[in-house]
Amino acid sequence: MTSRPELRTDATQSPLPARPRLIATDLDGTLLRDDKTVSDRTIAALAAAEDAGIAVFFVTGRPPRWMDVVREHVHGHGLAICGNGAVVVDLHSDTPVRVRPLPRPVALDVVRELRAAAPGTSFAVEFTDGITYEPEYPRFSLDPGNLLAPAEKLLDENGVTAGSDGAAPPVVKLLAHHHDLVPDGFLTLARTVAGDRATFTRSSPSALIEVSGLGVSKASTLALACAERGISADEVVAFGDMPNDLEMLTWAGTSYAMGNAHPDVLAAASGRTGTNEEDGVARVIEEILARHA
Repeated sequence: MTSRPELRTDATQSPLPARPRLIATDLDGTLLRDDKTVSDRTIAALAAAEDAGIAVFFVTGRPPRWMDVVREHVHGHGLAICGNGAVVVDLHSDTPVRVRPLPRPVALDVVRELRAAAPGTSFAVEFTDGITYEPEYPRFSLDPGNLLAPAEKLLDENGVTAGSDGAAPPVVKLLAHHHDLVPDGFLTLARTVAGDRATFTRSSPSALIEVSGLGVSKASTLALACAERGISADEVVAFGDMPNDLEMLTWAGTSYAMGNAHPDVLAAASGRTGTNEEDGVARVIEEILARHA
């Protein structure tokens, strides 16, 4: 059997398209440093790419309301792909321009399947206008929320999440957490019991699964955005570090795993760059611009 060639660690030795038109980058563990800031070097690289006519899209699992950290760096087009592809938002106006929801009946099916397959699973539901939790779910420090109820009530179209007009907001993601299971094992289990009804992925070091509508991913929404702009996959350079980046990295013509990436990401990407603490994204952008100076 032929062994896979060793991944290169120097951005200057990795293959790059003749003239990339779009850079797609994950945020946490990729563009952002561990303290959730954007370094001065990365800020300069992002601005230089835009000045050179290369669009930069942030493609993240974060909800739109967690995008303040990069809002001022989104530049002219203003768009970011959030929620693992479920929402495209204009950060200049905080307006969703595309929503690809998870149908509530499907989310309820997933809740039932995971409760049966992995007792002790707790859930949170991410809507276009906020997040709600089951009482047992470990709440995010950025988003403590103020509504606690069983997932079945949170997902009831006529229940506690209905607005004053009686309309239920779209479900962006279902989050499932387990205190005891191994993260990759929990993901495999979820895909086994309900992978034909929804998209399952993970981006957390804990056993936290993110559930989106069937076919919704960073890659599929990025592909739609590129098609609208006449950009082909081989004109895209993508960066990521976790399993929720895998489809995007394999779709893009050129892709880089961060030095701190999950093993599956390291195996899938066409190149490797430095860690998020080493400004790995900026290093590659600088090389792209140097080649076309």
